[in-house]
Amino acid sequence: MSELANYESFNIEVKDHIAHVQFSRPEALNTMNKAFWLELPRCVQDIEANTDARVIVISSTGKHFSAGMDLGVFSDPKSVPMSGDPGRMAENLRRVVLQLQDTLSSLEKVRLPVLAAVHGGCIGGALDLVCAADSRYCTSDAYFTIKETELGMTADVGTLQRLPKLMPEGVVRELAYTGRKFGAEEAHRLGFVNSVYETQEAMLEGVMSIAAQIAANSPLAVTGCKEMINFSRDHSVEDSLRYMATWQSGMFRPTDMMKSFQAKAQKQAPAYDDLFPVKGLFEN
Repeated sequence: MSELANYESFNIEVKDHIAHVQFSRPEALNTMNKAFWLELPRCVQDIEANTDARVIVISSTGKHFSAGMDLGVFSDPKSVPMSGDPGRMAENLRRVVLQLQDTLSSLEKVRLPVLAAVHGGCIGGALDLVCAADSRYCTSDAYFTIKETELGMTADVGTLQRLPKLMPEGVVRELAYTGRKFGAEEAHRLGFVNSVYETQEAMLEGVMSIAAQIAANSPLAVTGCKEMINFSRDHSVEDSLRYMATWQSGMFRPTDMMKSFQAKAQKQAPAYDDLFPVKGLFEN
């Protein structure tokens, strides 16, 4: 297992096949500044390529999970010029938004399940982020808000595309149009979060227990589940069934099943091989 890089926005600990990524700027309410947007996909890729992690848990520090987008991201004239030809400014801004979207989509594209553990405020861009996670959990004091509407813009990095797949569309429309906060109880009732915990400590204990159950399963079977669920969300049942048949014809091997049966017969936990690490082309 290689040593992970150091990150300005995150602390990372990998233990027992679980990578715990914690936002590390509580003094700034863990706002999503320039470093955050650059570092998140690198962090995810680093974990996938250089650790034996089979699941990622994302949590935070301080009073809030995250206060969302740092407005400094859009105030740099080098990144987002606000003068010159309008057509060229628009083309540039479109590319910037696509790059920001790709940052959060890294949570969806990584082979490992991503569990988000939310406390306090999950605001604006932070809601976009947790929508891209596989599952969400929160404390009783947590709240969520599509803050962008209240600020005079349309949320643009994933919430409006993913949240209607996770909650009733009519409710999402209300939340988007009003920008109002919705709390832990409502989020749980609507199925947005899986569980609500009284304290952050209890939440992390609970989420780590779920992560441990995931990590104990065959990583090939788990990544197959993620691939299929993500594909099925965006395709017809017929297309999804056909893709499943093709995937299974290539990926299914009896090795892990035999390990499962043998371990059960011996009343032991099965020991599955890790997936091969994801590397850049021709990297060692």
